[in-house]
Amino acid sequence: MTSYRSAAVARRLMALAITVASLSGCGDSGDHREGDASDNGCRTLAADPGWFGDNRDRLNAMIAKLGSCGKLEPETNDAPVALFDWDGTMVKNDIGSATFWWMVRNSKLRQPAGGNWSTTSQYLTTAAAAELAAACGALAPPGQPLPTGANPGCADELVSIAGDRQTRTGAPAFTGYNHRRINPAAAWGSQLLAGWTETDITGFAEAARRESLDAPEGTEQPVGSTRQTGWVRYYAQMRDLVATLQANGFDVRIISASPEPVVRVWAADLGISADHAMGTRTEHDGDVLTTRLALCGGEPSVPYNEGKRCRINEQVFGVQGAGAFDQLPEQRRQVLGSGDSDGDVTFVTDATALHLVINRNQIELMCRAYADLDGRWLVNPMFIGPVGVSPPYPCATQGFDAPDGGRAPLLRPDGSVVPDQQDRVHTG
Repeated sequence: MTSYRSAAVARRLMALAITVASLSGCGDSGDHREGDASDNGCRTLAADPGWFGDNRDRLNAMIAKLGSCGKLEPETNDAPVALFDWDGTMVKNDIGSATFWWMVRNSKLRQPAGGNWSTTSQYLTTAAAAELAAACGALAPPGQPLPTGANPGCADELVSIAGDRQTRTGAPAFTGYNHRRINPAAAWGSQLLAGWTETDITGFAEAARRESLDAPEGTEQPVGSTRQTGWVRYYAQMRDLVATLQANGFDVRIISASPEPVVRVWAADLGISADHAMGTRTEHDGDVLTTRLALCGGEPSVPYNEGKRCRINEQVFGVQGAGAFDQLPEQRRQVLGSGDSDGDVTFVTDATALHLVINRNQIELMCRAYADLDGRWLVNPMFIGPVGVSPPYPCATQGFDAPDGGRAPLLRPDGSVVPDQQDRVHTG
């Protein structure tokens, strides 16, 4: 298990050495966009119209205060941790979906053991398993790749369940999960990688990445008889933010519900090492991936909402057991958290200095952001194709995603109800 603590002092000393050696900037990251330099030579965020209001200034102020650049002695030996969701936060569109659709088009998903689709997910409904068996069961022996590239019926069933969480006939596809800890469709996307090695999946992810980056913005791709989003773009502003944080001595990590081997492929281009890119993991049988979800906090887990906190507390801060689901004391938490969806609520809220939200009109996340109870929430429109203004967010009645899948009022720490919030940060 990897922890940033063991190498924190070394990183601080390295950052200090870079500062002393060169006043031109604190560690050029080599990223595609160069940030600006402050008066003391430390890298700051580049001026960019994509940043809303004073968001850039507030981020720069946090970096100057907490970073190591330009300081003879850091305030602490531990590098401040900055955590980012991936899909919709670091990039436009979804890399897990892009890889899944590539695998469907290229016939890389395998027939499950015994032809029993219930073995692919403990949350898959009986109806979904039956419809998958009817659509795909006769196409390949157990363990062999399904010819989904040439069989739209099987492909369409897979796409419907993965994308819409229902079968083509409208039956619910997943049941029996904690809605604040598990995203069953995201989990299934990782579970369907079973039978391949991580090296295999890395190759698939690299191929899907090349296609997605090469495709013009707005491209749609055929998957079965459906058409799906066919392009992905890194957000230049978020690339610059990551590079600026790295140059100033921050420990930057990714926490995503997409499959971990896929996240690692995409994060590498930002100078984020494999052990700093966290995604959904499944257990191995030797070198081969299985359908069994890895554990966190003693239970099957996905980096989704409270599951993201668990994974962060376990891998980054060294907390073991059920206590990994609990909020840590302020001095042991990340300073910056950034996300775009309700699945990011918990880890973004846990951040102690700033909470950076990319506005995708997600109810609970936006209720928390606009309520701004600690005065540290930043809201920014999507950098590419931003959504328009949302109707008022129903925070007083539907602002909290309950574990059973229902909606409840969002409460302040004192138990009072957060009122409905207007959508104030948008381009429409």
